[in-house]
Amino acid sequence: MWQDLLAGIALVLVFEGILPFLSPARYRHTMKLAAQMNDKTMRIVGLVSMVAGLFVLYVVK
Repeated sequence: MWQDLLAGIALVLVFEGILPFLSPARYRHTMKLAAQMNDKTMRIVGLVSMVAGLFVLYVVK
């Protein structure tokens, strides 16, 4: 179980690092846009992201 959790965290770190590695300017621009979002929009984005992740886990498992 712990191996799966650590593997998942490692994959998140890899995916999170792809955009800043490939295109730092685009990453900065995206982060500026995210910082300007209101709380409601940010919560919706977070919720959609969590639901999508749970769906992928459900399909894979």
